[in-house]
Amino acid sequence: MSCDSDIGPPSSESPFFTLYPRLSLLTLLVLLTLPLLYEMPWVGMAGMGIIGAKAGVIRTSDPIDGASATERLQKRADTDTDVCTRWSAQSAVVNGTVYVYGGHSTTEPGQKNDTWSNDFFTVDLTKSWDISAPSIKGLPQPSGPPAVANGYLWNSYDSLYLYGGIVSDSPPATPDPYSLWEYQIKSGKWIEHSNPKTSKGNNTDPGNQPVQQTGEGAGISIPELGLAYYFAGHLDAFTTPGWSVQTPRIYLKSLLEFTFPGYSNNGVESLAGGKTAGSDGVWRNVTQGGIQDQAKFPSRADGVLVHVPGFGAKGILLSIGGGQEKSFSQMNVIDVYDIATSTWYKQATSGPSPKLRVNPCAVAASAPDGSSTNIYMYGGQNLIPYGQQIQYDDMWVLTVPSFTWVEVDTKGQSVPPARVGASCSIWDGQIVVVGGYTGPDLSCETGFYVFSAKDLKWENNFNALSGGNPQNQQSSQEKDPAGLSGSYGYEVPGAVQSVIGGNSKGGATITAPARAATQGPLATGKAITYTVTDSNGAVSTQTGTAYSGGNNNGRNGPNIGAIVAGVVAGCFAVLAAYLGFCAWVYRRQLTLYKSHVAMSQRAAAGAPNEKSSFLPSSTESSSQPTGKGTSITDQGSGVGVASMRVTATNSNEAVPPLPTGLWPPAGRSSSVDSANDDLMLGQEPSFVGVLLNPRRSLRVINRD
Repeated sequence: MSCDSDIGPPSSESPFFTLYPRLSLLTLLVLLTLPLLYEMPWVGMAGMGIIGAKAGVIRTSDPIDGASATERLQKRADTDTDVCTRWSAQSAVVNGTVYVYGGHSTTEPGQKNDTWSNDFFTVDLTKSWDISAPSIKGLPQPSGPPAVANGYLWNSYDSLYLYGGIVSDSPPATPDPYSLWEYQIKSGKWIEHSNPKTSKGNNTDPGNQPVQQTGEGAGISIPELGLAYYFAGHLDAFTTPGWSVQTPRIYLKSLLEFTFPGYSNNGVESLAGGKTAGSDGVWRNVTQGGIQDQAKFPSRADGVLVHVPGFGAKGILLSIGGGQEKSFSQMNVIDVYDIATSTWYKQATSGPSPKLRVNPCAVAASAPDGSSTNIYMYGGQNLIPYGQQIQYDDMWVLTVPSFTWVEVDTKGQSVPPARVGASCSIWDGQIVVVGGYTGPDLSCETGFYVFSAKDLKWENNFNALSGGNPQNQQSSQEKDPAGLSGSYGYEVPGAVQSVIGGNSKGGATITAPARAATQGPLATGKAITYTVTDSNGAVSTQTGTAYSGGNNNGRNGPNIGAIVAGVVAGCFAVLAAYLGFCAWVYRRQLTLYKSHVAMSQRAAAGAPNEKSSFLPSSTESSSQPTGKGTSITDQGSGVGVASMRVTATNSNEAVPPLPTGLWPPAGRSSSVDSANDDLMLGQEPSFVGVLLNPRRSLRVINRD
């Protein structure tokens, strides 16, 4: 007679429904740990990871519409890099490569005509080189983009965008209707985006206006925000189709904004609600930003535009230098644009100011701890009196947030000839100068120079540093998209420290403008600051966080990265505590199991004086089914539970008395009884079983 049906009632829980929620919990814990793994060195610090891209923008895969963008496949001969002089070109640096397009170039001394070109070449900043033999490479001259000078080459992380510029005036050329030309770096193809129009947004024109080509304005790219800007400039017969050379030049003070494809911009109505720009990007023409429409905000051309992170939700732009035919913009008062609010302000500087000038070049470098951003301005010229221009060879530093000018002492150094219209880039904390007009006295030159931003010294070679991420940010800033590109290896020079305090790593003691700001982001905001650790792990500088207020792009407000890290760390702590608890329960249950097995064996062997609360009385034992053919079977439930069969094959053989705990009270069905079944029927507990059902195991050891 089989007794399988008598070994405990069926469990009230299906094994599937017992395991499923616990497996789901473990899966959830594993998923929560993946963000932490994303930052581990063996997973990778940049680019695509195991859970997607690290970029904080929404990228789209919209195909390029043939009606709005034309792919120009035709290529011409590679650019001849052997020239006599070059100046007023458009340039951008992406991932350690400087791209230089167009501008003026001469192939023989004294050449005055036919200087406009669409030359296109690169300068490699991933290798070290001497200024007499720079690492340059000619790229194919494109057949579509125009030969222009004094425009700007915007850059995202994967494309270049040619905006603006002036076509040849000797011999005279006629500009075409404006198109934005995009160079896709990976494929090496040029794409035309024709007939662009503006969109309505904060402090803008009415929208749906044709984008005009302007020249001699100031440009800047902010790829981490997906934004680019072109400020002021002018319109004339060499920028605008249909204009006569007799038409007076018109100077501008508008700020043209371009949102890169795949990026959002809450300053544009059409991108409200987190929408992203399509393959043609989105244009916005800011004309009414704060003081922008007032007389004290003059029109100008030939200045520079620099981005400084911090102070507002998206950072600020600084307009430096520039002017008109007979006037210049102040150098002791800087126009400051708050990107998040689309508003212009003015900020006075301290210290002796540079001479008034047009067409300098400028770059920005961040202190390792971010407590100061130092803007390096080089060269330029004075246009007055007309025909007697004076080029400059001086280097100045405008340190922010102090807004103090510091003139660099270059006496005794091998200073390049004074120049105007040079292209400047910063990488590995070194300023690379390409080209520049030096006046009629210098016939030819190599045209490549290097200035050490931390040593304040002109060098004879570019020294490529090892390490750094693709954006070449300071090591302490690599996890923050706001960290300035090109600052890797940069340290605050002593001449700047003497003005703002601190040390080479930062720690500036002057953290506000020396001449107090009365309104705007400089009055209410702060720099983004970081903790800097030395190679031995010691903290060399430590400062507080910078931003206050709202957050549009993860650049200020709550530190999302820290919150995520805290949540992940908390999950790990909970998981560790859970595993530790389960291990303790498992050890207790295993000890109890071994004890019960030993007692059962002694009871079966008739050990004298053996007593156990788990052994039934003789009455209870005699009430259990025994005899020939009797079998006891338990299939158990849960992970790690086996089966046990006790069989008497002969009526004369004694069957050991079974513990009362094996037989649940009538009408009772519980996981506790099932656990007791496992324990008393010889089922050795497993750690996995405890892990998935600790409550059942805990009740068993508590009941014991």
